[in-house]
Amino acid sequence: MIAVDGGVLQDIEPATTPARAARRKAIVEAIGGILRPTLEQFAIDSRLRMAHFLAQICHESDGFCTTVEYASGDAYEGRGSLGNTTRGDGRRFKGRGLIQLTGRANYTQYGKLLDLDLVNQPALAAEPKTALLIACEFWKQHGLNRWADQDDLITITRRINGGLNGLASRRVYLTKAKAALARLEAAQTTGTAPAGTPPILHRGNQNEEVGELQRRLRAAGFDVVIDGDLGPTTELAVKQFQKSKGLDPDGIVGPATWSALPEPAPAPTPLAAAPPAAGAAAGA
Repeated sequence: MIAVDGGVLQDIEPATTPARAARRKAIVEAIGGILRPTLEQFAIDSRLRMAHFLAQICHESDGFCTTVEYASGDAYEGRGSLGNTTRGDGRRFKGRGLIQLTGRANYTQYGKLLDLDLVNQPALAAEPKTALLIACEFWKQHGLNRWADQDDLITITRRINGGLNGLASRRVYLTKAKAALARLEAAQTTGTAPAGTPPILHRGNQNEEVGELQRRLRAAGFDVVIDGDLGPTTELAVKQFQKSKGLDPDGIVGPATWSALPEPAPAPTPLAAAPPAAGAAAGA
């Protein structure tokens, strides 16, 4: 398993205001040291599983800036579907956690699962370490590893959100998470990358290295255009190639993918200029 820590969260997080950045720093520092063992405990242990989980909690927590819903919770008052049957339950059991727990019924359920008294101490759910546990338990209870293994952002988003709110930002965070994890895995596998090591590539890259990737994909039998743009067609070819080699089909081109790719076909030798015909010299 990749040794993830707070540095990965920093690679994923978006820009924010100074006030929120201070709160984010506290959250990231609090969960960074326990991130790897906690994810491992819940079998969120492959690159795809970790990438999808981190992308979702990044969005749900406003870029790791909060573990508490910004709204007051008044909108949940009297909501029987959430188990809010006692006056004041709306505010008392407002959203908390990195995937927000909302309503008395959910606080009761997850308190039992995690052996925490979240009903009498709802603020516990906002403590960063508990917030991470809640998110992991939610992930487990909803079987989201299955969909992460299929790289299915839409289904995971629906199961967390109930719809597709914020899908665009979740997609951005997912791409950033995949790239960050690939870089970390490469560093942990090879130590300091030697000179000449191919760069890690992901969707959106536009450079000569992408052209080299596309040449190698063509050598592997994929009919991609060599245009230096890692767009959806090239990403799909990368995923199909990775799957054929037993690699995580995440579309990120890291050391393992580079090593598995064949060398590109040699460039054709330019045709030699034909010698001038006899008597064709100037003035002949």
